[in-house]
Amino acid sequence: MAENIPEITIEELADLPEESYVLYDIRSEISHSYGTIPRSLSAPDIMGMELPRERKLVLFCMHGNQSVETALALSKLGYDAVSLKGGYEAWLRKHMDSADRSREIEQSLTKRRRFKENIFRRFTKAIVEFDMIQPNDKIAVCISGGKDSMLMAKLFQELKRHDKFPFELVFLVMDPGYNEINRLLIESNARTLGIPITVFETRIFDAVDKIEKSPCYLCARMRRGWLYKKAQELGCNKIALGHHYDDVIETVLMGMLWGGQVQTMMPKLHSTNYEGMELIRPLYYVREDDIKAWRDFNELHFIQCACHFTDTCSSCREDGSSVSKRMDTKLLIRELKKTNPHVEANIFNSMHNVNTDTVIAYKQHGVIHHFLDEY
Repeated sequence: MAENIPEITIEELADLPEESYVLYDIRSEISHSYGTIPRSLSAPDIMGMELPRERKLVLFCMHGNQSVETALALSKLGYDAVSLKGGYEAWLRKHMDSADRSREIEQSLTKRRRFKENIFRRFTKAIVEFDMIQPNDKIAVCISGGKDSMLMAKLFQELKRHDKFPFELVFLVMDPGYNEINRLLIESNARTLGIPITVFETRIFDAVDKIEKSPCYLCARMRRGWLYKKAQELGCNKIALGHHYDDVIETVLMGMLWGGQVQTMMPKLHSTNYEGMELIRPLYYVREDDIKAWRDFNELHFIQCACHFTDTCSSCREDGSSVSKRMDTKLLIRELKKTNPHVEANIFNSMHNVNTDTVIAYKQHGVIHHFLDEY
């Protein structure tokens, strides 16, 4: 059977004239948006699409498993369909960039109008408005390897370049058990971006791998704790996380729909378990679409999540299910936006306009207050 597998290598693909084939990414639309091979089309439902018969169809998923099966199915229907051997992972390995392009990437944030207005100025706006940095702070800029935290690191480097008052930066990477390709990609991107990372290892992914109920919540809590602990050991008094505007509105809806509570992602907060430590979110006003535009303009490729639950893709999961409640929420907001273009801003602004006169009950400092208490 192995001899009949319709596959093509990256090298063989490079030898084909571009007009002779079409490249299809059969992962979920969300996975495609996080990063994909240039010129590829998002096709999670490719079996239901109208496809060209006069051109070769080159399919890929994350590792090249599901795309092989799909290519076989299309071949039986008479298409010239093949799977890219090794999938998107193989392409990433082939195209890892170890050159230091940090200065030109920094300049894209300060010289190009869209990125200067929508990213750098919104980054500094959040820092100023929420008083996130004080003189002599030592900040652990926490890098997960995704587009958001990598961008945040570059923004901090640019802010440090202005040096209006003294503060220190540590670019902290925690490896919670990444697979080889994701660890290599983080290190490669750090070299490309000129970010001097400090890496430490944990086995968090192994610890939550067999947890059936809320593994993502437990993983996030454990990762946060390890970051606080390591940052404190390094003499830092703050950790910076790369959550952005879209993360904020998704958190609001997730709390209501799946948590039965009204809460938001705060721009900064004090740690309850690590005395003297504070968490800041300087991308609070930055939109995810602008981050993606910056990523694509600079031809950068980052990891998506990389844990055992999402390091494949939805098309490679046996049951085809969604990978997380956050992605479900992201898709819900996308649907709502089709009929209400202001829905994202309305969700975001709702957490800045809470009317306690029309709230049945609320909690403050762990104490529940009910409207009948002062009725």
